Amino acid sequence: MTPVLVTGAGGYVGSHTCKALSRCGFAPIGLDSLERAGMRALPWGPLEIVDTSDRKSVVRVLEKYRPAAIVHFAAYAYVGESVADPSLYYRNNVGGSISLLEAAQAAGIGNFVFSSSCATYGIPGTVPIREDHPQHPVNPYGSSKLMVERILRDCDLAYGIRSVALRYFNAAGADPEVELGECHEPETHAIPLAIRAALGEQPEFEIFGTDYPTPDGTAIRDYVHVTDLAHAHVRALEYLLSGGTSTALNLGTGTGHSVREVVKAVEANTGRPVKTIPSPRRDGDPPVLIADPERASQVLNWKAQMASLTDIVRTAVQWHRKWRSVQTAAESQR
Repeated sequence: MTPVLVTGAGGYVGSHTCKALSRCGFAPIGLDSLERAGMRALPWGPLEIVDTSDRKSVVRVLEKYRPAAIVHFAAYAYVGESVADPSLYYRNNVGGSISLLEAAQAAGIGNFVFSSSCATYGIPGTVPIREDHPQHPVNPYGSSKLMVERILRDCDLAYGIRSVALRYFNAAGADPEVELGECHEPETHAIPLAIRAALGEQPEFEIFGTDYPTPDGTAIRDYVHVTDLAHAHVRALEYLLSGGTSTALNLGTGTGHSVREVVKAVEANTGRPVKTIPSPRRDGDPPVLIADPERASQVLNWKAQMASLTDIVRTAVQWHRKWRSVQTAAESQR
């Protein structure tokens, strides 16, 4: 099995990707500081507790396992936090990536898959968004991702490190086998927050903006299942290992759903109502974000397989119920 280093392996998309890699004949080696990780161990391979900014320790891990490629997820990902503390995001997301790339160069690793974001586009001028759309991020989180994309292009020219930057839209859902799911603290994503409100774990679900120029007044997003995202990272890795050139690709379904549609899907899957309260729009939130995923289809032969909002929400509800039951059992044992 081909070894692959996965940074941020304990996180939401990183852990799903480790599982997908192991199913496709790769041997994932996790690397995570565990500062914000949901998982503390990986069933599919070793987990090295190392921060990407610790270049010497990263080099040691690379020398130990000699991976053929790096899949890089490790980053802070709270937009509001990035606005409040931009230096934290540039130091971690950009500085950590530079340190990782220096270690990759020293180890002679020339294949690099980068977890980027549609946040690099900022407020879109046209929808659906293509990869050639101007990139003007409106928050430090998006700026940090764009900076790493530019660094990767330069590292290709200077050092021959080929890369695929995957700009994904709204990651959602959970592993259909209910082994993995989404668990952030604090939680900021719409689907898990709506599920918590439906199951009585919080009193209500806050809708930020009900006066957008959309059919029901709420923001529209392209929700892409986390398992589909994981498989896209595997395809990107296979593309690079077969000699593919550096590129950047959108990952989405090409279909948008409003916040009110998310609420209805959660109510249908839980059988319970979701109490909603309207709140003002958040600064920098565009009315509509929808991907044009055609290039990913052409380059990687990838297309979202779980594109139905109902299926996405169903898997999230299944995992949340299992996770909550495990938490309740653990608390009763104390």
